[in-house]
Amino acid sequence: MTARILLLEDEQTIADTLLYALRSEGFEVEHVSLAAQAIDVFARQAPDLAILDVGVPDGNGFDVCKQMRKSSDLPIVFLTARGEEIDRILGLELGADDYVTKPFSPREVCARVKAILRRSARQEVQGESSTASRVGAGVSGASGDEAALALDETNQRIRCRGEAMSLTRYEYLLLATLLRRPQRIFSRSELMDMVWADALDSSERTVDAHVKLVRAKLREHGLTAEVIQTHRNMGYSLQMPA
Repeated sequence: MTARILLLEDEQTIADTLLYALRSEGFEVEHVSLAAQAIDVFARQAPDLAILDVGVPDGNGFDVCKQMRKSSDLPIVFLTARGEEIDRILGLELGADDYVTKPFSPREVCARVKAILRRSARQEVQGESSTASRVGAGVSGASGDEAALALDETNQRIRCRGEAMSLTRYEYLLLATLLRRPQRIFSRSELMDMVWADALDSSERTVDAHVKLVRAKLREHGLTAEVIQTHRNMGYSLQMPA
């Protein structure tokens, strides 16, 4: 099935170049130049992937990403003329899958899009062939005896105190990786290889940013223990009390 891509880009020359490159690769692409139009397209029929320019006349791609993330975990790629690391980290913290700084090669963007879609398809296949497992029964939480965390690999969901957590793709992969090997210390480079294997231009700060987000969501679900432990100069682990 042909993948549907939503492209938000207000510079027509850049948009035309990307449209040609993406359509030449067989993708179905819908182009809009305003944030409001992108949200309307998404509400009408969510695409398989969105490419969002950060700076557009009526807002920015970050706000569009936030709106999409309220109801969907579709892959998102940011386009921006700004190359500061803080902007890239912000985009990744919002749940973006990749970040491309202008000027860029249209072929590079196509390669990133195909890599992200391949990863998404692989995760779906792995989910269909996996069985649900329950881990973390010893992690302390607000409600006492019930297992704190449950990893459902079949549906690619993590439940906290019986309630499904709202996680982005990378938040899920990060927490699932730690849950499969409780108490094992993973270095940042290991987590980059295991969780962000196909993400280009990611750095080890990406791991730190996502750990911060996952910890906040665990607290929202009532876990009182610091489930994800930081090991100075070593990495992170999911710890359970004896």
